[in-house]
Amino acid sequence: MELNRIYQEDCLDTMKRMEDESIDFIITSPPYDNLRNYNGYSFDFEKISKELFRILKKGGVLIWVVGDATIKGSETLTSFKQAIYFKEAVGFNVHDTMLYYKKNPMPQTGKRYNQMFEYMFCLSKGQPKTFNPITVPCAAPKGMVMMKNRGKDGKLEYKKVARKPTKKVGNVFEYTIGGGQSSKDKIAFQHPAIFPEKLVEDQIITWTNEGDIVYDPFMGSGTTAKVASLTNRKWIGSELSKEYMAIALERLKENNIKVGD
Repeated sequence: MELNRIYQEDCLDTMKRMEDESIDFIITSPPYDNLRNYNGYSFDFEKISKELFRILKKGGVLIWVVGDATIKGSETLTSFKQAIYFKEAVGFNVHDTMLYYKKNPMPQTGKRYNQMFEYMFCLSKGQPKTFNPITVPCAAPKGMVMMKNRGKDGKLEYKKVARKPTKKVGNVFEYTIGGGQSSKDKIAFQHPAIFPEKLVEDQIITWTNEGDIVYDPFMGSGTTAKVASLTNRKWIGSELSKEYMAIALERLKENNIKVGD
């Protein structure tokens, strides 16, 4: 496979030509639950999930960003059905169930609160080989602190440990979305559903190192390709839509990102 290239085709056709365990990291937001009209395209989830597992290296991670439709007053829970299939039928570990939290969601009508999040299932092939956690400074980085843990019997156990200067962030990732926020690239918004560049950056930095190969089977507007390039990762993408392919290529060109022939 040629690196740093988007293949205009069904991702199953792209993956068919990939060697076993050749990809370090996969991140994507598939056309889930018909919540958007992606030029009428759909996907074969079960076949794709098995191919994603095959091409991913041992210790590799797949970030699967999805949400659920509400039909006749009930959520479909498609996201969880997919996560269970990834685990029980395919062989992935559900390493973490993270949330993509939208600080400024679209207001919703009806007897429901505003929908403020999507799921980010972190699926791994065995234990992740790379983990570069995002950290923030601790409020009081010096001195000692009492750590407490409640065992199975319900009793609290305390242990005195030295404070660290930083701590890991939680698994709820917050982003402001929309024009000028998800991306500065105006052309990106010609696609019906982009995810924030910062979301992709956070996950790529966490689960990969420079030089690793990143794959997005539903490349869309090219966010994954752009961020992978800017963080010194190699990448491959698949995009079935000719229209979205053109958007992605123009976007990468505007950012002076070289794409393979």
